[in-house]
Amino acid sequence: MVSRSIVYLLILAVLLLEAAVGCATQVGAYRGVTPLGYSIQVGAFSDVRNAERLTMKLQRKGIDAFYFKKDNGLYAVRFGDHPTADAARREAHRLVRDHLIGAYFIAEPRRVARHVSEPSWHREPDASLRRLPPTPPPLPRQQAPAPVHEARTSHADDMGSIAARTAERFVGIPYRWGGDTVVDGMDCSGFVRAVYNLCGVNIPRTSREQYQTGEPVGRDELRDGDLVFFGDSADSIHHVGIYVGNGRFVHAPKRGDDIKISSLAEAYYAREFVGAKRYF
Repeated sequence: MVSRSIVYLLILAVLLLEAAVGCATQVGAYRGVTPLGYSIQVGAFSDVRNAERLTMKLQRKGIDAFYFKKDNGLYAVRFGDHPTADAARREAHRLVRDHLIGAYFIAEPRRVARHVSEPSWHREPDASLRRLPPTPPPLPRQQAPAPVHEARTSHADDMGSIAARTAERFVGIPYRWGGDTVVDGMDCSGFVRAVYNLCGVNIPRTSREQYQTGEPVGRDELRDGDLVFFGDSADSIHHVGIYVGNGRFVHAPKRGDDIKISSLAEAYYAREFVGAKRYF
């Protein structure tokens, strides 16, 4: 006869296993897409060129760094994907000893909730990523505009919306992902990867790899934060951007160019559009 204590232990083990499986189904639901761990953030630069120089310096050392504009208008550099805060600090201390960085900040991971009807379990987003425009009051029924054929975000804390607003913050920034250390075409995929990292999600590096993950989305079902892909075919992707609503997307057009907003209706992008993917 099995003792009562052994039964209790078995029940506890089953409950823990179910909890672990539940978390796994909500995060990293797609192959190659994982929640980001603890990151290292450096600097508060008023000149974007200083942030760029530090990023290039770190990348030459094999560190996958990127720079971005903070809510206060200053630029910072962020990198790393560590399982614990202590692991991130050890790496930061090493870089300080090597005179690669100075003062630093450890950025905690953000838990990401899928947009589908699952219980929300993400932590409150950073204030700098939550300051979204207020939602206007609804128009009277007789004045309501005709419906737009796109799925709109419905909550200010929806991660797709946060990704779109974060992408818009990059507009006008000269983005040189990796300088001379990467091949043509890496700027666009590096940019969207940086935005997703800020939102707590780690996606593959190249646009082709990014297209191979995520949930396929129809053009008339696009939501804020979806990635839109362009190329000759699904096997020949050469560009990617982040959808921000109203038929527009934010992207890095070419190496060294400023981040900008373009329309999916423009002749070139309408002709080259291959598909879209969703990761939240």
